[in-house]
Amino acid sequence: MSGGWDDEFDLVVVGSGGGGMTAALTAHDVGLSCVVLEKAKLYGGTTGISGGGIWIPNNPALRRAGHDDSRESIRTYLDELIGERAEPARLDAYVDHGPDAMALLEKSKWLKFFWTKGYSDYHPELEGGRPLGRSIEAVPFDTRKLREDEEFQRPNSMKGPLGLWITAKDYRNLAMVKRTWGGRRTSLVAAWRVFSNFFRRRHMSTGGRALVARLRMALKDAGIPLWLQTPMTSLVVEGGRVVGVEVTRDGETRRIRAGKGVLLASGGFDHNQEMRNTWLPEGGREDLSLGARENVGDGIVAGLGLGAAVDLMDDAWWMPSVTHPSGASIPLVSERCIPGSVIVSVDGKRFTNESSPYTNFVHDQLDGKHVPAWFVMDTKARRRYPFAQILPGQPFPKSFYDAGLVVRADSLDELATKVGLPTEALATTVATFNDYARTGVDLDFGRGDSAYDRYYGDPTRKNPNLDTIDQGPYYAVKLDVGDLGTKGGLVCDEHARVLREDGSVIDGLYVTGNASSSVMGNEYAGPGATIGPSMVFGYVAARHAAGVH
Repeated sequence: MSGGWDDEFDLVVVGSGGGGMTAALTAHDVGLSCVVLEKAKLYGGTTGISGGGIWIPNNPALRRAGHDDSRESIRTYLDELIGERAEPARLDAYVDHGPDAMALLEKSKWLKFFWTKGYSDYHPELEGGRPLGRSIEAVPFDTRKLREDEEFQRPNSMKGPLGLWITAKDYRNLAMVKRTWGGRRTSLVAAWRVFSNFFRRRHMSTGGRALVARLRMALKDAGIPLWLQTPMTSLVVEGGRVVGVEVTRDGETRRIRAGKGVLLASGGFDHNQEMRNTWLPEGGREDLSLGARENVGDGIVAGLGLGAAVDLMDDAWWMPSVTHPSGASIPLVSERCIPGSVIVSVDGKRFTNESSPYTNFVHDQLDGKHVPAWFVMDTKARRRYPFAQILPGQPFPKSFYDAGLVVRADSLDELATKVGLPTEALATTVATFNDYARTGVDLDFGRGDSAYDRYYGDPTRKNPNLDTIDQGPYYAVKLDVGDLGTKGGLVCDEHARVLREDGSVIDGLYVTGNASSSVMGNEYAGPGATIGPSMVFGYVAARHAAGVH
């Protein structure tokens, strides 16, 4: 091609997660040519690894289910939650364009969604919050339909043994398999799915994997190219405008012209240890991130090189985690809601509501310098509920004990001694908690007051999150600070255009997802409030690049 370009498209999208693929489909819808560039061998990014929830209020799937909502309630909730940590214009864009973005996606026969009814907003007690939740997820999908592209899809942990597949609601029920009839019925459904998959030769997926697979099918129908193993090495700037990218493809450097703009949807700096050391707070710098391994801040670094502003770089989508002896991080979401357990600092005392939303929990953990913390439970809790991917009643593997991850003792005093906690403090903490469990009211931290707390709790209890800790042997599990990805990134406006420190626009450069400074500020509105904004601002960016306002 003339001008030293090897390829030319209207919009170049860097990153193949939910935001990047939504942007590509939007570009195609408004008549732009587009390519999606992915540095990894597998597509899907962190979206593909995730649970796949999408928090986009008032979207078509919610309306079809009769979900009663209003723009006023949504904005009130976000204002109450986020405060001044996000620009009002960006919040307006998110709320106003979200439903349209989902409506566009649903033009494809592949993109189908359902309401995860009951999975509460993370702060439903705030004005405008919804105890029944606003999250949707993709309908389970047979990835055999991807044909040759199936082997290039990033896997996740939602697939169980023997091909078992479960949705977020299924998981909640299965966690109570030893406690409720709903849990037992779901276990029978799970057994049928295993049997059915075997004979029907299906490769069923749920969550983020189902979402990515459905987006990939839509890309194929639209004829949008997805280039794997094509890392962006630099942005190309002419006359102060971003006009393309340089990439490495098939071992060669190629220049791709972007006639309308470049969208960075390349993820955060999850696995860039230098950036973690520079930006993240003490206690959160160790790389225990669950984000895609290739997320090392490429887009953020490229934007900084052009003078872009950054914000929220000291925050992440934090997740309390157990570090498996193999080094893998195991997120603790439902586990922190089970009765018969407390989480204590090294002084043997509780420091927050254990069942609170995971990012809030870790904020309190980091603020109090409670790293590591210890998850203390009795044998009753271990027998009744799953923990860190270990089934109810199943013993902790020997490797957990050998690694110092789990400590077991016949009494609380012995447990405290083995862990190194003050014996009297732990005994007092547990005694006080047991009193609260008997009354059903946590007077210290309000555990179980929120609909979010109760979602993963035990519905057979007076307070689903409280039970006495009084049956030995007792267990203490080391709790580390992990994350689902970093939250800080390039500052952008309501059109997803990247801004400089002085507030001016870097022409031709757009950003979405964890490469951008989160529209959620330091907060987390509900399940999927990472993927939801990423998809919405991918949609917004593509339409702005096309001149559609």
